[in-house]
This record gives sequence, C-alpha cells and structure tokens, in this order.
Amino acid sequence: MDHFDWHILSALQKNGRLTNRELSEVVALSPSQCSRRRLTLEKESIIRGYSVRIHGPAVGLNVMAFVQVSIKDHSTESFGAFQKLVESNPMIQEAYAVSGDADYMLKLVAETLESLSDFVTTKLLALQTVSHVKSYIGLKSLKEVSPLPLYRPSTSPLK
Repeated sequence: MDHFDWHILSALQKNGRLTNRELSEVVALSPSQCSRRRLTLEKESIIRGYSVRIHGPAVGLNVMAFVQVSIKDHSTESFGAFQKLVESNPMIQEAYAVSGDADYMLKLVAETLESLSDFVTTKLLALQTVSHVKSYIGLKSLKEVSPLPLYRPSTSPLK
C-alpha cells in the first residue's frame, strides 16, 4: 500500500458514501485511479464492506448488554456449537474470544430487559456447552463505532 491507499482508507472511513469523483478530489488522483484502488482494497479484504449505522433506540432496541460467556470444555464441538449460536442470532451484534476469566465477550441488543433475560436463559444457558454467563447492562453510550486509527508506514497519524 502506498500513501494514496492510506488516504483513500482514511477518507472512506469518514464517509463511505464518497463517489470516486469526490474521492479523487480528496486524494488527488483521477476518479478511475480511485475506482481501481478501491476495488483492489475491497478484493484484498482491507475494505470489508459498507454499512449504515442505525440508532438502536429509534427502532425499538432499547437495551444494550455486554455478556461474558464461559464454556464448560474447550473441545472443538463445544466451540462449534457456540459459534453456531453466535452466527444465527441477530441479537448478538459482536462476539470476541477473549483472555481472562471468560472465553467470550458478546455485545447484545434487545427491545427490553425481559427479552434480554429470555435470550440469556433460553438460548445461552440452554446451550449445553455454556457453563457461566455474566451480563452487564449498558447504561449510557459514551462512544460508539469510530474509525480505526490509521497510520501510514511512517507512523504519523493520518489527518
């Protein structure tokens, strides 16, 4: 990647809806060069997609929770069963394997505390491989999705 690619990534993180013409004005390349570079960054999975961020409470998702999950045994089957649950449930927004007391940390959204409780008891704890669950309810968002802190190879932060 060269400095043009870094500028393209930085600009698209700020506004993923930029056209190639608009991007060319920011990056100082032709629209066709921006298009070619964008396609290459997408093909190499450096750009993993484009999305719209929706305010959860505006669409009835009023509860956010972070849930630590511990697995009984660390067999391939246990991890596979847990992975299947994670992939199949839209309440689970993010899932990470973590170090420390728990095996996984999940970010969940729900309409109500009751629906969150129902998910934890009927889905998570019902999974035979899960041994322990600890939930934390989000009270207030201080910062949500933000751009990655991109640095050029020279290690100077992009503006």
